[in-house]
Amino acid sequence: MLSTTGRRALGVWTVATLMFLYAPLLLVLLNAFNASRTFAFPPTGFTLAWWGDAARSTGMWKALANSAVVALGATTIALVLGTMAAFAVQRYRFFGRSTVSFLVVLPITLPGIVTGIALNATFTSVLAMTLGLATLIIAHATFCVVIVFNNTQARLRQMGTSLQEASADLGASAWQTFRFVTFPMMRGALLAGAILAFALSFDEIVVTTFTTGPTVQTLPIWIFSNLFRPNQAPVINVVAAALTVLAIVPVWLAGRFGGDPAAARM
Repeated sequence: MLSTTGRRALGVWTVATLMFLYAPLLLVLLNAFNASRTFAFPPTGFTLAWWGDAARSTGMWKALANSAVVALGATTIALVLGTMAAFAVQRYRFFGRSTVSFLVVLPITLPGIVTGIALNATFTSVLAMTLGLATLIIAHATFCVVIVFNNTQARLRQMGTSLQEASADLGASAWQTFRFVTFPMMRGALLAGAILAFALSFDEIVVTTFTTGPTVQTLPIWIFSNLFRPNQAPVINVVAAALTVLAIVPVWLAGRFGGDPAAARM
């Protein structure tokens, strides 16, 4: 048991840690309503005008749509490939199994600039592809696969094989076992993996810089390119504030459905 002094010290340390993490985000939220274009602190006044400017920004909406399309495409590819790889590694024994697992996870550990350069060279020099939405989706899928793979493999490891074996013993086919036993137990992990993969793709900027074309701009690229323009700075803060609030949703959903299958039904 901690002493009274120890509990107080732990509480102070916890508050200090949370302030370290969230004070910059609170400043972004505050600046979204700051009447000053220079974001003087403390604010000289508050206004909702910047929110109206952001709502009327055609560039922002177009970039948002591009980000959503890329994230959805990358997540779809990641769900298929990541799930298949996880089942292969977790349910079967074969030569090089640990190597395959390592190679699937490796892309997310590489520096983004290395991945971006490698993919850019592959698309332009080897495959002679024009950089655009297609190359962005493929590029983002390379690291989104890892998220789905890890989530699926963890759930498969947790599940074991006893229920699938019991289903087979009772006469169910492989498809029936997957449909009525395996998939319902996997659904939460797949959903959590898809949500996290979508969020990771939506936020990506380094790999995007190397694999997007001149006519395609995602939301992170749009934010970065307008960040230092005085007339756009208030709008950028509004977009950043909105994204900060919206980011709570996928994190909550991933935590809600990514744990124990029984917990998701409570």
